[in-house]
Amino acid sequence: MIIDEHLLILVLALLLDRFMGDPDWLWRRLPHPVVLFGKAISFFDRHFNLRDLPGLTRRRNGVMSIIALLFGAVIAGWAAHGLLGFFGWLGILVEAGLVAIFLAQKSLADHVGEVSKALRSEGLDGGRRAVSRIVGRDPETLDEPGVCRAAIESLAENFSDGVVAPALWYAVFGLPGLFVYKMLNTADSMIGHKSETYIDFGWAAARLDDVANWPAARLSILLIAAGALAKKGISALGNTIRVAVRDGGLHRSPNSGRPEAAMAGALDIQLAGPRVYGGEVVREPMINGSGRDIATVNDVDSGISIFYSACTMLTLVAFAVFLLLL
Repeated sequence: MIIDEHLLILVLALLLDRFMGDPDWLWRRLPHPVVLFGKAISFFDRHFNLRDLPGLTRRRNGVMSIIALLFGAVIAGWAAHGLLGFFGWLGILVEAGLVAIFLAQKSLADHVGEVSKALRSEGLDGGRRAVSRIVGRDPETLDEPGVCRAAIESLAENFSDGVVAPALWYAVFGLPGLFVYKMLNTADSMIGHKSETYIDFGWAAARLDDVANWPAARLSILLIAAGALAKKGISALGNTIRVAVRDGGLHRSPNSGRPEAAMAGALDIQLAGPRVYGGEVVREPMINGSGRDIATVNDVDSGISIFYSACTMLTLVAFAVFLLLL
């Protein structure tokens, strides 16, 4: 399938995901594809990441495991696309539905919106419970501004790797590319940690995930800037770009800091800084240190509004490129 057809399907998938999201009724009956990816990753983890192996051997096993997993993802994507190709327009619609499954526009906005709703209706305890579902930091260490910052950071980071990156990989490489990206991203979340268990075995997955997310993280800056322009005007556009360029590299991740800095500039608030994970303090510089130091529930709501505008811009860009290629 040539790239213009990929773009047409991507536009349909983005629209479907925007308004339908993840159908819970379906995943209560069937395993989500990412769950299947996770089971495949767990198989390699159990069999090739044995504790009694030396670090060098575990690193080698991790490299070979991720190569095998990505090769399997390519084959699965190629087979799925080939099968759907026999069904004409029906196959195109089904493929659009399949692509939508791997996007996270509505589900991400809904989860972050739950934090706002919980803070308003249940106070700090409710906000902590809601934010604990989407971030890994210790919720009991967060005050209300900390809960709001955590929700906004999650929204910005996951815009890049949950919306922009899968859309980009599908647009360029079709279903094989989308499956490869999601396999790699899932592997990074499962085994790409710097813990004693995964520092060697997950090394290749973490490094490859950094490479795979590099383009989307930079593109997300422009999309968030466009969203900020639509919702807050020209000054927000300039602040978004300025803070993203200046502070995007302050994050420990080579990619996550880019959309987080862009969102910090769009909302003119401070993000990142010291955080607590599993009882350990992770000390990082504050992104947009000159911005407001108190994040509020209204900032969470504004972030969601900018996020949705950025998603709209992504859909419009995909459609415009499709028309140009025609």
